[in-house]
Amino acid sequence: MRRDNESSVTEFHLVGLPIQPKEQGVYYALFLVMYLTTVLGNLLIILLIRLDSHLHTPMYFFLSHLAFTDISLSSVTAPKMLMNMLMQSPSILYAECISQVYFFLLFGSLDSFLLTSMAYDRYVAICHPLHYTTIMSQSICFLLVIVSWILSSANALVHTLLLARLSFCRDSTIPHFFCDLSALLKLSSSDTTINELIILIVASMVITLPFICILVSYGHIGATILRSPSIKGILKALSTCGSHLSVVSLYYGAIIGLYFVPSSSNTNDKDVIVSLSYTLFTPMLNPFIYSLRNRDMKGALRNIFSKGAL
Repeated sequence: MRRDNESSVTEFHLVGLPIQPKEQGVYYALFLVMYLTTVLGNLLIILLIRLDSHLHTPMYFFLSHLAFTDISLSSVTAPKMLMNMLMQSPSILYAECISQVYFFLLFGSLDSFLLTSMAYDRYVAICHPLHYTTIMSQSICFLLVIVSWILSSANALVHTLLLARLSFCRDSTIPHFFCDLSALLKLSSSDTTINELIILIVASMVITLPFICILVSYGHIGATILRSPSIKGILKALSTCGSHLSVVSLYYGAIIGLYFVPSSSNTNDKDVIVSLSYTLFTPMLNPFIYSLRNRDMKGALRNIFSKGAL
């Protein structure tokens, strides 16, 4: 990835979070605890699914990949953010910045595709229960994950290559706590028309289309429940879909808040706060959502502890 000869930027200055210097210590401790909780909580989910044979099902197969993605997404930004909070002049090298953009887009896109695959799994489980094992075969599950990785990698690579061709020679200060793509485009002295056009096109495939697929899946689920309404059926649907719906709401709620909801406060501050929510807060909550609202996960956790006590 070669930059234009006019570009003289070798590193960027990250403004960081909109907090007062005297509050840095408190927020540093808070975010460190949140990041460690994210890593340990999601690692626990992966471990439980790996060790308990009862969890070797399509839903938990997708969940283990989602947990890995959440760890990775937080790890792209949180360690550097925590390091910069301890430094007087936080900065990031040009190559590190480009790499951060790539991996942030990769795991952010992967989250979207995995949530869509999980929605399809829930649709098949409720609307076609008799054919569930046939439709959601092991090969189909692997195929969905592989396709998700390929599409996410292609999305991240396209944006990163287009970003790498731009020049940055006027200002190297990024009003964010990580190398956000939109913030970098605003800093560039090059023509970013193609970058913005590709963002608009690809976003419809990576964010909008998966979201529509999730809505359609839950539309069919709702219609199936309404055709034979019963307390038992509703409770079963809530047990099956509740955790996934909660995670979907957190993920897409943050995106809607970032891109579609106008803010009366400082735009940069709003972007930073919302970005923090889906890079650190949401990945931290996911393990709690799936463990506290899922009987299988709680049962697997009890089994692990009971075996350890023997």
